Amino acid sequence: MSWKGLMNDMKHNLLEKLGVSIPQLGLGCMRLPTDNDTIDYAHAQKIVDYAMKNGVNYFDTAYMYHNGESQYFLGKALAKYPRASYFLTNKLPIWYCKEPSDMEKIFQDQLQRCRTSYFDFYFMHSMNDEHWKMAKELGLVEFMKQKKNEGSAKAIGFSFHGTLPLLEEMVEAADWDFVQLQLNYLDWDNQNAKAFYEVLEKKGIPCFVMEPVRGGYLATLTPSTQKVFQKAAPERSMVSWAYQWLLSKPNVKVVLTGASSLEQFVENVSLFNTLSPLSEKEAVVIDNAIRELNAIPTVPCTGCRYCMECPAGVDIPAVFAAYNYRASHHTMAQVRKKYEEIPAGNRADACVSCRVCCDKCPQSIDIPAQLARVKEEIYAE
Repeated sequence: MSWKGLMNDMKHNLLEKLGVSIPQLGLGCMRLPTDNDTIDYAHAQKIVDYAMKNGVNYFDTAYMYHNGESQYFLGKALAKYPRASYFLTNKLPIWYCKEPSDMEKIFQDQLQRCRTSYFDFYFMHSMNDEHWKMAKELGLVEFMKQKKNEGSAKAIGFSFHGTLPLLEEMVEAADWDFVQLQLNYLDWDNQNAKAFYEVLEKKGIPCFVMEPVRGGYLATLTPSTQKVFQKAAPERSMVSWAYQWLLSKPNVKVVLTGASSLEQFVENVSLFNTLSPLSEKEAVVIDNAIRELNAIPTVPCTGCRYCMECPAGVDIPAVFAAYNYRASHHTMAQVRKKYEEIPAGNRADACVSCRVCCDKCPQSIDIPAQLARVKEEIYAE
């Protein structure tokens, strides 16, 4: 393989099977800065340029990110750089395919939007039981292998949001180059992410990480949880603990960070360049923080918006974000105020329990049930 990565300051991990080193930090392009609901190209370009200058030359996009605009943006933003100087990913959403020919149509559309002739890493997107069933019916695994043989996808794998038995089945379906998991210190036990990670480790499949701070949840914590971290290291940010925990997992090869501002991205790059593996004492600090977090009822929503649009008009991620506001504030009155900033027709009481959203949710949340709980608890006091 002839890939050439920018080394610069960012630490890299070797993917031995592929013979290539990739940066420990990658730029996830699902939450780029926006202006009036469209990507702010000037601001986002600064993030890409900073990434390239500092060796973060791994860019992760997908067919549906920013309603497809993420792909167009990256195609334009990366056009001034030699193609061999960066790694570009994309993902095939099997739920958009009705027949096998649709996979090829989407793939060619993705190449065109990204202004490239190949993807360095190509994913089967958001695999769960339903999507895996579709994948088998339409021959997606064979399609992925074909693209690798052609050289239009240099490495193949999948992002995963399913059950442990499904992961165990899927890792045997092909000679995968990588698998992307939702991994962070809170999900390690709470969502059994440890078992998922160990499946990959046992098979020797590199683990790529999404949602390292759980959609921002681990960046803004309750005062009691913050005190746990601040007592141990007053000068450190909450985010730094989440990243350090991940960097201590030897099979984690790249961690994606979303960046809605240049300032946020600069901080993340700095952290990855300075953090050392987690010590025994620091691991105890995180365990204590997890106990504090688990005492607070929240909805495990990461704000990915895969559930949208809601036929009844509920802004599901906004409702859950308002409810989860209690994780960083003491009083339900503050939570209620945040909730009431959502337009009346977009709140939890508009839900008609059609359950269209449930099949789309990567976290397998029973969304109607959780919306009902939010509605009840938010006005209980």
